[in-house]
Amino acid sequence: MDRLRNRIKAAMASPSAVKMKETLVVYGRMIKFSHTIFALPFALSAVVLASSEAPLTFFKLFWILVAMVGARTAAMGVNRIVDADIDESNPRTAMREIPKGEIGKKEAWLVVGGASLLFIFAAWMLSPLCFKLSVPVLILLCAYSFTKRFTWLCHIYLGFAISLAPLGAWVAVTGGFSWGILVLSLALLTYIAGFDILYACQDTDFDRDKGLHSIPANLGVPKAMQISTGIHIATFISMLLLWPLFHLGWPYGLAVAIIGALLVVEHKLVKPDDLTHVNIAFFHMNSIISVVLFAGILAGHLTGSL
Repeated sequence: MDRLRNRIKAAMASPSAVKMKETLVVYGRMIKFSHTIFALPFALSAVVLASSEAPLTFFKLFWILVAMVGARTAAMGVNRIVDADIDESNPRTAMREIPKGEIGKKEAWLVVGGASLLFIFAAWMLSPLCFKLSVPVLILLCAYSFTKRFTWLCHIYLGFAISLAPLGAWVAVTGGFSWGILVLSLALLTYIAGFDILYACQDTDFDRDKGLHSIPANLGVPKAMQISTGIHIATFISMLLLWPLFHLGWPYGLAVAIIGALLVVEHKLVKPDDLTHVNIAFFHMNSIISVVLFAGILAGHLTGSL
């Protein structure tokens, strides 16, 4: 056993293995793999809710997860490729992998192609309906990368594109559609759009100079923050509506209360004249919110069904 461990360690320490690990890290940074935690808990929440309508198998859960990773990788890859020239001229994003030269556009397109095929294959494994919807969904996801070139509603479109995740998970589990799951999708749409507006405040002057569109660039940072607050109020209301709609137990109510408090803290952290805490609000607070929602829905589902 010790000899086997030593061989494994030696193989992992070999130049080729180290090079492979470094390459995976670079590609992971390019597609912001860690950001999957923003939308994945919403999709898993839909899986939990859908399990009341149809039996959930390990097979379905596995291919839903594969589809999520494939779709997000493809969409994020397209975004990085399309925005490479813009990112290169923006001091905040100039060190991203493609502008920096760590990844070439051809290699990035290969990643996008592979991830797209993975998503389509996962959809095919789930059901004929999922397979039929896979290409249109992929187009909708990748189209986001072009929206800021012509509309300040790009944040809403981003939220809409990502909000397809819970709906897709529901269809994958149940094989059909339910109006109720749209409430969860609405919660995700407004959740994403609200914090994307806050995040875009960092590039207000740059976007104006380059003729790019965003709510902060078009309407100003103070107005953008007011709009973000209003959108996140809609997020809280949507999450609250899920409680009676899916007959969730008391743990879900507690989770929503925690999320409400976190949203308030997030908006207190970011001020029109002080954007230094945007990354804390964007990365840390939103990661916590997603996980708390999933934990609340899972616990609420289990207690509500007792």
